[in-house]
Amino acid sequence: MIRLCSIEDDDREWIRSFIEAHWSGENVVVHGTVYSPHLLPGFIAEDERGTRVGLATYAIEGSSCELVTLDSVREGKGIGTALVNAVAGECEKRGCSRLWCVTTNDNHHALEFYTKRGFRVVAVHQGAVERSRAIKPTIPLIGFEGISIMDEIELERQVGTPT
Repeated sequence: MIRLCSIEDDDREWIRSFIEAHWSGENVVVHGTVYSPHLLPGFIAEDERGTRVGLATYAIEGSSCELVTLDSVREGKGIGTALVNAVAGECEKRGCSRLWCVTTNDNHHALEFYTKRGFRVVAVHQGAVERSRAIKPTIPLIGFEGISIMDEIELERQVGTPT
């Protein structure tokens, strides 16, 4: 059983540490934008014992909601899906029509995850990771399965689309 909680001020330090451990630094840089996930709204997933097992953060601009970070420490348990759906529900409440996110060209697992949940690839930004790496040099050169990380892949789904 997974319980989702909206991020509260008391969670901010845990989020900072979690992001630093999982994202090579406390900030996330994507499409040339620097995000501090510990300052963003989002959701934390907890298991039946209250152990934190997932995190999603987002940023809303106009009618679009960007899923900035999504992490599950126990894959295949529905945590990521529950977090995406929670963000989509919040976006719908706030009048957003578009939920979008970015992953990198090496992350085939994320592409599979998002497309199974109603997202579609809408753009490939060639060389975008090099531009982000100029801002955040700790972004690795090599990613999953030894693939060079070079491009950002933008995905979106219309809010209200079931998974």
